[in-house]
Amino acid sequence: MTVDATSAPSSLYTGTTIDPASRKQTLDGEVFLKLLVTQLTHQDPSSPMDTNEMISQTTQLAMMEQLTTLADNGTEAFALSMRQAATALIGQEASYKDADGKTVTGVVSKVSFDGPVPQVTIGDKSVALDVITGITSRTTPAAAGAAAV
Repeated sequence: MTVDATSAPSSLYTGTTIDPASRKQTLDGEVFLKLLVTQLTHQDPSSPMDTNEMISQTTQLAMMEQLTTLADNGTEAFALSMRQAATALIGQEASYKDADGKTVTGVVSKVSFDGPVPQVTIGDKSVALDVITGITSRTTPAAAGAAAV
């Protein structure tokens, strides 16, 4: 009886490969639950996971999800605060430093919320809100005093 030669596979692992760039980089609730299910699935039947340990891990999951929600709410609040600050600048005189380091001053005429940081239009130039170095009220002190009388 003759046996035909076979070739060895080129790799021990066949099928799809995981791109390192596409891997999840954060530990969220989904990953945590997968780890817990994997742990329960592969536990030693002669010494199963302690109930207190299971409750502890479930509590940790709930706390992690609440902290994530809290962090997301903080980020949203900060973004709203930046939008409010940018809107309040309309009609005010604002200053910023241009690419040459020279201070440019002009009246804020409009605000755009297209990007992650609001863009403020000073004169004919659009600059990020966090680049503004100073604000001056357009009302003169004499006119403010006269209006108060």
